[in-house]
Amino acid sequence: MSTVSLRKDHDLIEKVIKSMGTTIQLLQSGKKIPESILLPVIDFSKNFTDVCHHGKEENSLFPALERTGMPRQMGPIAKMLMEHEITRKIANSMEQSTKHYLEVGDPSKLISDLQEYVDHVTQHIWKENNRLFMMAEARLQNVAADIDNELHQVEKSKLEEIGKTREEYEKLVEDLSIKVSSDLD
Repeated sequence: MSTVSLRKDHDLIEKVIKSMGTTIQLLQSGKKIPESILLPVIDFSKNFTDVCHHGKEENSLFPALERTGMPRQMGPIAKMLMEHEITRKIANSMEQSTKHYLEVGDPSKLISDLQEYVDHVTQHIWKENNRLFMMAEARLQNVAADIDNELHQVEKSKLEEIGKTREEYEKLVEDLSIKVSSDLD
């Protein structure tokens, strides 16, 4: 299936979303969240989710779907591209509100940005997993191996651009989950 690596990305992203949800609860209850939790969330959101994952979709999956006749300017591809742009804007705002929170200690804008990111990305992943990827698997079944290889190459290239590996991001996600959980205790 041509969407296996993208679904694996979604699994990682959903783990970070879960940690973000817990972070929101902690902030709302007055708990101070250290930069050792917040900065990895920003790194993951801006680099893994946007640069790597969205890069794989925008540079490989979407062009492959276009070659099957799916238009880029309207329909599912256009919608996903628009949502990717919204994700970028929220992540940038989240980065700024994180800096503000770490400098001044006021969590209000950070809570709002984190919640907006969680809500938006959760809905976006659902649409991709349950709609777009199903269409892609049907349309690309004859070239699935080529698409898988292309997605792997794009991931490798995008992660090299930012100087990270998938393994580093998988560890970041695991560490984040442990840190956030231990803050609940």
